[in-house]
This record gives sequence, structure tokens and C-alpha cells, in this order.
Amino acid sequence: MPVEAPAPPVDAAARLTAGFVALLRRVGLVVPVGTAITFHEALDAVGLDDRDVVYWAARATLVHEPEDVPVFDHAFRAWWEGLPILIEAVDQDDDTVTLGIDDDDAPSADDDDGEDDGSDILSLRYSRTEVLRRKDFALYDTDELDEAHALMQRIAVIGGKRSSRRRVPSTRSTDRPDLRRTVRQALRTGGEPVQRRYTTSGERLRRVVFLLDVSGSMETYARALIRFVQAAVVGRRRVEVFTLGTRLTRVTRELSSRDPDRALARAGAVVEDWSGGTRLGESIRRFNDEWGQRGMARGATVVILSDGWDRGEPAVMAEQMQRLHRVAHEIIWVNPLKASPGYQPLAQGMAAALPHVDRFVEGHCLDSLEMLAEMLAAP
Repeated sequence: MPVEAPAPPVDAAARLTAGFVALLRRVGLVVPVGTAITFHEALDAVGLDDRDVVYWAARATLVHEPEDVPVFDHAFRAWWEGLPILIEAVDQDDDTVTLGIDDDDAPSADDDDGEDDGSDILSLRYSRTEVLRRKDFALYDTDELDEAHALMQRIAVIGGKRSSRRRVPSTRSTDRPDLRRTVRQALRTGGEPVQRRYTTSGERLRRVVFLLDVSGSMETYARALIRFVQAAVVGRRRVEVFTLGTRLTRVTRELSSRDPDRALARAGAVVEDWSGGTRLGESIRRFNDEWGQRGMARGATVVILSDGWDRGEPAVMAEQMQRLHRVAHEIIWVNPLKASPGYQPLAQGMAAALPHVDRFVEGHCLDSLEMLAEMLAAP
């Protein structure tokens, strides 16, 4: 009987991050995934030995509003000393803060002349684009989604290239001789092949296939990720998009409109299982049977955007992922939950699929999607 491999150990910084972030959320503070990741990185840098150092690392990364400081202080003291949580209202002094918003399309400029007038005024600068790049998609509102879509259109999803059967002219003598062009050139020089011609294998864009999970567990991320794949469809050739849920739906044609609002509305009209159940294994089986092994996935880069939650049988998921891996050039699994501190792929669908995945990456913010675009652009 095979022995199950033990789960990888979780370091002390990850345990502290997961536990303390959960406590802050329980007492009412908003702590996005991206902020928790920054806190975990800060702990790796400063260590856990000094309580004051840990406090300031946590306060600098996890607190975003001045009125949250008393609640944070009480939660930190309770966590560190093992005390019960008792949150009481605390009066705070009002601080005068001036905020300068940077225009990301124009060079920044200081409004003051560098002189100190002696007043207790804190001046801050704010870049909305920089905040959105690291903000978790689950925390976006409608306006931020529209703004993020405009930023996604700037991401070059070019895609790698593959060798084609069509041959193209070459100047290197080490390539295959082109007899037809050599003889044609020789007719101009009295039959002497003075100038020899050569050919080499041509290149073409590698097809990219997106399989987007639109089930209920992915709802907060799917509404942002579908904007990314729509920008990819419009921005390059040889892109196919399918949605996964309780069924498989091809939405490439619907997303091909350059008007993003129209494209998303058309896609929403044909996807009947949006925010429904999850049968990833069965949906991938249908893709393999009807599209993948007939040619669409052969030599293509397949990108699956899903959290890995599946209500079907794990054996079905493993079998279909193995079939897909045999014909695809590469399978990239984009999981928004991977960014969470201490995350382990324990969901049955994710665990069954992972052995057949070439790259397992994050997909919770704009920065992670830009890294995905760089992967797709690699040869």
C-alpha cells in the first residue's frame, strides 16, 4: 500500500501571518491578500525575535486607515500575550493630511518649493495605478474593474512562436539549399549557379487556449480575469477562450469585439452556468473530446484559470489533465488562491491536476497577470 507523502512544512512566519491576519479580519479590519503577502515578506526580512520590530512590520503593512490603529494595537497585544479580544471605542486626535494624486501618464512634480512652514501637516502622494497593480481582484469595485481593464490592454500578450512547415528564404549557407530559386538565379548567369539560395523553417505564433473557471467559488476573480482574456483575444491572433463550470462554453467569438462592454455582455449572454457549480474534470473532458485532441490544443499553450475546487471525481480530473498534457505544448495553471500565505493545493481537483501542470502561478492581481503575459511571450 503506497505511503502518502507528508505535507511540506510551514515556516513560522507563514503561521504568524495566517493566524494574525485571520484575527484582524475577525475584529473587523480589511486585510487584502496582497497586503498579507507584503506582511509575510516583511517578516522574512526582519525576523520574529523582536516584538517591537514585528509590531512595526505588521502596522506598516496591514494598517491602512488611521482609525484602525487602536483596534490593531489591541489585537496585536492580544495575539502576542494570549489575551482575550475586547475592542472598545478609542478617541483619536484628528491629523491634517494633504494628498497629492500622481498622474501616471505624466511626470510627477512637487507642488511645494521645499521649504518647511512649521505646520503639522503630513503630505502624501498617491498613485492609483500603482495601488491597483497589487490590489487583490476580490476587493475591486466596478470602477476599479473598468480601470484595470484599460491597464490589461497595455499588457502585451504576444505569445511564443513555434516552427512551421512553411519554409522561408535564408542567407545562411548552413541551411537547406533552395534548388528552385538557385536554378532560377542561374538562368540569369548563363546556367552557372553563381549565387546559391537557401531556405530555413519558418515560424508562426503558438496558439494560446484559455480555460476560465466561472463557478461560484471563482466569481470575485472571474469578473476580472475575463477582462484579461478579452484583452488577449483582441490584442493577438490565435487565441481561444472557453469557460468552465458545470459545462463547457466557447466564447472566443463573443470576446472578439473591440468594445469591452459589448464583448463582456455578449459573453455573459451565452455562459449559462456563470457563478454556478463546479465540474472541472467533466468540462476538461468535453474540451479534450470536442476541441483539444482534434487539433486546437496540439502544440498550444493551455492556460487554466481556476481555484481548483471540483465537485467531480478526482480520478476524472487526473485522467483528463493527463490527456491534455500529452497534446499541449505547455499547461499553465493560474490560481488566485496561491498568493495566500501558507496556501497548499489540497483541494481534490487541484491536487489531482497538479502532477500534469507545467507551471503553477498566481493570478490575484495585475502584477501577477503581467508575469503571466511574460511567460506566454517566452519561446
